[in-house]
Amino acid sequence: MSTPKEPAGAPASGKMKKLLSMLSPAVIAILLLLVPVPDGLEPYAWHFFAIFVGVIVGLIFEPLPGAVIGLTGVVVIALCSQWLLFSPAQLADPKFKLAGQSFKWAVSGFGNSTVWLIFGAFMFAAGYDKTRFGRRLALILVKYLGRRSLTLGYAITFADLLLAPFTPSNTARSGGTIYPIIANLPPLYGSKPNDPSARKIGSYLMWVAITATCINSSMFLSALAPNLLALALVKSTVGIDISWGSWFIAFLPLGALLLLTMPLLAYWLYPPEVKVNDEVPRWAQQELEKLGKLSRNEILLLVFVCFALVMWIFASSWIEPALAALLVVTLMLWTGVLEWNDITGNKPAWNTFVWFATLVALADGLSSTGFISWLGKEGGVLMSGIAPGTATIVLLLAFYLLHYLFASTTAHTTALLPAVLTIAATIPGMNMMVFCLLLVTSLGVMGIITPYGTGPSPIYYGSGYLPTKDYWRLGTIFGAIFLAALIFIGYPWMTMMF
Repeated sequence: MSTPKEPAGAPASGKMKKLLSMLSPAVIAILLLLVPVPDGLEPYAWHFFAIFVGVIVGLIFEPLPGAVIGLTGVVVIALCSQWLLFSPAQLADPKFKLAGQSFKWAVSGFGNSTVWLIFGAFMFAAGYDKTRFGRRLALILVKYLGRRSLTLGYAITFADLLLAPFTPSNTARSGGTIYPIIANLPPLYGSKPNDPSARKIGSYLMWVAITATCINSSMFLSALAPNLLALALVKSTVGIDISWGSWFIAFLPLGALLLLTMPLLAYWLYPPEVKVNDEVPRWAQQELEKLGKLSRNEILLLVFVCFALVMWIFASSWIEPALAALLVVTLMLWTGVLEWNDITGNKPAWNTFVWFATLVALADGLSSTGFISWLGKEGGVLMSGIAPGTATIVLLLAFYLLHYLFASTTAHTTALLPAVLTIAATIPGMNMMVFCLLLVTSLGVMGIITPYGTGPSPIYYGSGYLPTKDYWRLGTIFGAIFLAALIFIGYPWMTMMF
């Protein structure tokens, strides 16, 4: 029997696409380097920006892993620092050591406390996975709320809510813990992927799951890795510190409302055909019986993460949150909840560690070269005469909707957040604390708008239960709802509180 042959042009087309994606960052950077330096900006600052844009393009197309792209950008800038990073005045100083200062800048991101907090929180996620405590939490909710499709939607939402404060990777939380559980549920209803029967219940459950993780990613500072990056960028750009508690209070009314209404909205706008089924709670009970009683390590993990949460909220004045996370990781290692091989073998954690460290250095470089301050002045001129309230809405709309151009919340945060903050800082009367909170809490919910908007999106999009047209349609509807809620509920609340 002959096997179907791949079209002759397919391999060549694939190689050409990969070649273009690899060349795009360099081409964009070179084109920007050739553009005349804008008035009022130092040449080295414009050249730094050109390389920075090349890195962002690389993060969007990802011809190589994000960490490699970021590391490449840092190395290129450090090697060419006399033209890209340092001013003529710095270079003219006899005490200035170019080689040493270039290296110091290149590795500066690795000493950033936010980067270490992200790394420590990834270890928490490893603890959830290894002890299977995350799976247990989700199954308990399904057991008690899974008889009806609507309450099952709430069970999925609350399962993600319970894990969110301790899981900085929404991909690990939703894609690694929630999705493997709920993928077992649709077949109990005769709902199959890539089949008309998907609408029986599978489509509804998958949409609720991705929507829930987007909301919860905005609810907690520690629920999405770019949130922590945004925290560092806010501090370096406008000098404002946002605590875990401030973030939570700022988004609480809006987040609570969305979490309580979203499963019902999905039930109305994307209704499951099956409304009631008694098999789901029984299945969850069987799975819980297989897990058995709470193990020693699960109990220890629960104690440790609660200890970390208490320190993050109440003890930040005497212990740096990153050090609190590392303390808990150390306790997990000494008690056997995790082993050292779990640390060294955690590729996503190390990948994210390198990635974020390089992005922090690159973002700080935009500020130290003077590019951000110049951009703020230029943007301020464009926004001059606009009332602070109007400017807040306009800038928030631009920041939110530009996410359509990004396949990474991290890239979006790195590229746009410092620029938008700098522009806002030039507007007289602008409440910068409120504006910063609006921007950073939008990072999670904006992930709903596209099938590539946040880490778990491709997982649910590829599940076979969410057809392309449905995903884009629902993404537009729910994205608009979330944006409207930010403007009409979140903005007034934050103004009142801060």
